[in-house]
Amino acid sequence: MADTIMIANSLGDYLRARRALVAPAEAGLPTTGRRRVPGLRREEVAELVGLSTDYYVRLEQGRAEHPSDEVLDALSRALRLGSAERAHLHDLARPPRRAGAAAAVTGRGEALRPALRQVVEAVPNAPAVIMNDRNDVLAWNRLAAALIADFPNLAPRERNMARRIFLDPDARDIHLDWDEAARTTVGMLRMAAGRRPHDPELVRLIGELSLGSDTFRKLWAGHHVHEKTHGPKHFRHPAVGEVMLNYETFQVPGAAHHLLVIYTAQPGSAAEEALNFLASFACR
Repeated sequence: MADTIMIANSLGDYLRARRALVAPAEAGLPTTGRRRVPGLRREEVAELVGLSTDYYVRLEQGRAEHPSDEVLDALSRALRLGSAERAHLHDLARPPRRAGAAAAVTGRGEALRPALRQVVEAVPNAPAVIMNDRNDVLAWNRLAAALIADFPNLAPRERNMARRIFLDPDARDIHLDWDEAARTTVGMLRMAAGRRPHDPELVRLIGELSLGSDTFRKLWAGHHVHEKTHGPKHFRHPAVGEVMLNYETFQVPGAAHHLLVIYTAQPGSAAEEALNFLASFACR
């Protein structure tokens, strides 16, 4: 099921989803007359990009192979795609061959260098984790385990933030920004699926979440993509209450899809006091 969800004409599905989001006025087109579809018509996209309608229709139907970078960039402009959406479009247009996909996934290597674990554990006053683009948490410090989840005592498959967001019944109590967290989590998985549509662990994860969460299925159908960079994060902890933090994301050298995420509090804030309180117990 998940394999079908991820790779069945993904490029066409994405183009249809994105053109439905662009109002004609945004593209400089007249808005008069009755429109049977939301957003742009196929012929309008073709005109904006400088393609024949027939070729664009074949793109959406999965019958046009290897569109050029110039065509993809023109589509990105016409559909008003940001940097993450543009990268995703290029990924979908250049899917890896199934024969080489397993080797590519195996070769990525999920095991972290011991020094990287030491780096995360050495962060003293801020929760810090290393995660991959499947949302598996691969390393954490004591403060992250105290605030986010008890990672040391979880089974490896449960150290996955997508599972925790969508399948943990307490997730909405822990993540007070649950709606945004859910949307961005799905967006990260969409990006990963575009890069590696045959990744067996990712396929299993998407299938599990699709079967276990109506919300996940609806968000997945929206084709939103997200690249984790920085932003606010709002937790609730049973011992310290609400904790408002900001996170910054750093690419791990030598591991293309591994991210170091560090959560910080404003100096002098209640959140900083809460982290200091948690740290006093976590370091015992």
